[in-house]
Amino acid sequence: MFKKVSFVGAGSMAEAIITGMLAKGFLKSNEISVTNKENKERLERLVNLYQVDSSSDRGKVIKGADIVILSMKPKDIKDALHAIKGYIEPNQIVVSVLAGVSTDYISVELGLNAPVVRAMPNTSATIGCSATAIAGGKYANNEHIEKVKELFQTIGTTAVVDEADLHAITGLSGSGPAYIYYFAEAMEQAAKDAGINEEVAKELIIQTFVGAAQMLKTTKEEPAVLRKKITSPGGTTQAGVETLEKYKSQEALIACIKQAGARSVELGSAFQARSSTLK
Repeated sequence: MFKKVSFVGAGSMAEAIITGMLAKGFLKSNEISVTNKENKERLERLVNLYQVDSSSDRGKVIKGADIVILSMKPKDIKDALHAIKGYIEPNQIVVSVLAGVSTDYISVELGLNAPVVRAMPNTSATIGCSATAIAGGKYANNEHIEKVKELFQTIGTTAVVDEADLHAITGLSGSGPAYIYYFAEAMEQAAKDAGINEEVAKELIIQTFVGAAQMLKTTKEEPAVLRKKITSPGGTTQAGVETLEKYKSQEALIACIKQAGARSVELGSAFQARSSTLK
């Protein structure tokens, strides 16, 4: 069990993780500490909503933490690492939830061989339903990775992957909820155009997504198999699917995921280059 988890950065992902951990009872509010660069209103919000500890004194926040979670914006990572490097202890696990920033870059900028682990959760962490990919850096051993898994399993499911795969996974599950919401928006608009009551439509759409996800999880059948089971020749579903195919919807979604992954590579290229230079 952890005695303290500290966050450097207080954005939406930090809040999602905090919400999930507290909801699961994994940590108490006074076992979570948060700091950020300059947004004091943001810290006050987290303190007021979740009764966590906060301080602009980075040393105070980091001291005694089992895990230090880096959750600032990627563009602020260099300054943040330089600001905290004097406080990080070799036995602390540094966890980054930043897209594109390599573990090597973090280790080099911190200037010590502390274990660094990258985690790519998504915002469903807020309700304990995140899909989180985890990858350890060169100084992270199995024990460190297991501890990070234990933490992130409080906010959903986890999978340990190679760090090289995190760019693609960022586009897949990291950004994935946004794609689902995008489809939900379209379904709501279609229902509105058809004159269906908005509240009725919303409930039906939500349950449709929930039911389909549960079918995938429970039956273990391939998506194509489940789709074909409800696509009767000449029926309504076939008419709808044929329209999706006409507009190349599947190709568009695949391209969407690839482009999000490519953006992760682009965001991380400078950090990769710097870590290679300084090794």
